[in-house]
Amino acid sequence: MDADLARFLRDELGHAPENGAAGPWTVGGPVMLWPGPGEVAAKGAWYFLVVGGDTAQAIRANAANPAAWGSVPVEATIGATTWRTSLFPSKAHGGWLLPLKAAVRKAEKLTEDTATQAVLALA
Repeated sequence: MDADLARFLRDELGHAPENGAAGPWTVGGPVMLWPGPGEVAAKGAWYFLVVGGDTAQAIRANAANPAAWGSVPVEATIGATTWRTSLFPSKAHGGWLLPLKAAVRKAEKLTEDTATQAVLALA
């Protein structure tokens, strides 16, 4: 379903689309270091998982009330670790960035470029 149509249905008619696109969503990819290893010391770096494609569109369509800066509150699970955070919009990546805090990276043994999979649900 088109993201704009889904947003219209949710906002104007009071419900999200009923095509199963309301999550939870499973996403995967490599852990990304931002802004990059050569640009700042690792101590000040942020780690993210990029959420793109159809999943990014589905989240955009189903997020009822984006918070500050267009962020969307979610519950994320990687392996045995579940936490609440927010997805942040990223035009550069065509979707969202899921921040991976130090406790999650340590518990799940995640480093830059580690392939991982996360399950996301709107919070």
